[in-house]
Formats: sequence, C-alpha cells, structure tokens
Amino acid sequence: MEQNLNLYHIFVTVARCKNISGAARALYISQPAISKAISRLEQNLNTTLFLRSSRGVKLTEAGEILYRQVESAFLAISQGEQQLKKMQELGIGHLSIGVSSTLCKYVLLPYLRTFTEENPHIQISIACQSTYQTVQEMENGSVDIGLIGENDHMDKLSFYPIQEIEDILVCTGSYLDNLKERGSLSDSPSPHEIIGASTLMLLDKGNITRQYVDKYLAMEGILAEQTLEVTSMDLLIDFARLGLGIACVIRSFVEKELEEGTFISLPLPAAIPKRRIGFAVQKNAPFSPALQKFMDSVFDSGGKFVGLV
Repeated sequence: MEQNLNLYHIFVTVARCKNISGAARALYISQPAISKAISRLEQNLNTTLFLRSSRGVKLTEAGEILYRQVESAFLAISQGEQQLKKMQELGIGHLSIGVSSTLCKYVLLPYLRTFTEENPHIQISIACQSTYQTVQEMENGSVDIGLIGENDHMDKLSFYPIQEIEDILVCTGSYLDNLKERGSLSDSPSPHEIIGASTLMLLDKGNITRQYVDKYLAMEGILAEQTLEVTSMDLLIDFARLGLGIACVIRSFVEKELEEGTFISLPLPAAIPKRRIGFAVQKNAPFSPALQKFMDSVFDSGGKFVGLV
C-alpha cells in the first residue's frame, strides 16, 4: 500500500484531467513518467484502469470503482491536513486536569479563568477526585496534569509548587462558650483540653490532608473525644459555621471568616507545619501543545511560578 500511494495519486490526477498531458502539467512530471506509473499500477492490480484514445483517457468499470474509493481517501487526507492546520492556527487542543474538589474551587478556578480567556479553543476536562487517584491517573497517562498537595507518592512525577498552605483548627466563639457553660472546660483551658472536649471535624481518612493532620495530632498527643468525618472542606467550613464543632481547614480558605470574627483560630501547642501545593506532571513525558500553553501561563521559562496576572 505504501509503495502504491504515489501511483494512486497519479491515477486520481489522470482520472480528473482525463488525459495524460493535463496530469503531467498538474503534477510537474513528464508524460512518459505518468504512463509508466499507470501501467505499473495496472500490473499491480492485474486489471485495466483506463481506455486510451486520441482524445484522452476514460476510466474502465474497474477504474471507476477504484477512483471512487481512492478519491474519497485523498479527500479524507486533505481534510485531515486542513484540520491540523486549523488546530495550529487557532491553538485547538485538549487538556485534562485531575484535582480535588477543594483545590479546584479555591485554587484552580482562577487559573482556568485566565487560561480559557487566552486560549478559547482548548477543550478542558476536569476530574474532581482524591490526590491518590490523580497521581495514579497521571502515572498511567489518563490525565495530563494534576493540582495536588506535595506528598510521598510522587516518585514518577515532576512537581511544580505554586504556594504554601497552612492547616488550622477553627470554630465559632459560641461553640467554645457552650463548652464552658456545660462545664466541659476549665477557666483557662489548654488546646489539648479544648480539643479533647470537642467534636473534631476532619476530612475522611483517605484524604492526603487528613493523613497529614493525623500525623501532627499524633505527634502532639492530641486526642478528640468525638470526631466527625466529611468528604469536602466546604462541608467542614459549613459545619463549623453552624457551631457543630472544631474544623481542620486551610487558613487561606477561611480568611474572610477569620477577619469578620465568624471563626476563631484555635491556638495549638505548635503550628501545624505548612505544606506545598502545586501542579504535577508525569516525569520525562512530552508536553502536548495544550499542556505546554497551560504551563507557560503559570510558570516562566525557568519553571518559576509567576502567579495570576
């Protein structure tokens, strides 16, 4: 088939021009070369494709059948080339992103807003899932890039940090007042006493953030009498706002509530160590044009985070 491709091109051109001389001019090759190519194709297919006369050439019945099929094939090739050209001119592409629902809402959306304004022809698909799932899908190539918290399961990934985050414990002032009214707290309670007497609201145990916080609590010897597990940080924030307990949240996500006094940041024996979040991609894997554009919009040529414009 590959050896015959040029012969088929000549065949289609002759069929369109209906004469050898016209095909020769169209293809910028000699008439003998045209005739030789047609003869070779007829030999390969063991059939006669053209009836020759002084007025030119005419397709045989076999030639008509072959022409319809080959013409459609070359038309498909031409359309494919046009589509590729259009993709290059308009920057058409596809980008798949894996991210947790929390990071999607609070961190990713501003980047997407800027990126889609600058690249309206790039289709974006987002898989809201756990960090573990995102890491696995990046490793097997199911997603192009992930926005994740730095963790111990990134051996096959390249990590590009964009910011530090700080986990804190928050609650309403009325929640603490109620604990005191019930006699659950002393006049000057320690953080251990407050948490021990409270409902501590955390993300579920499969979450990277939860595992990070659990390590801190174990290291500090902090135990809660009762815990409440939820699947998203938005729920933690909502439940804390309702006064259901003390919630472990990311400080930057509740800055407004802290400033307004809706939440109190609970003092801790030692601050929970800050950690980094960033974009991760598969190591040594080539970037698609769409992925390269996204990375260029977030990082400079040296891989340094440039932030939002």
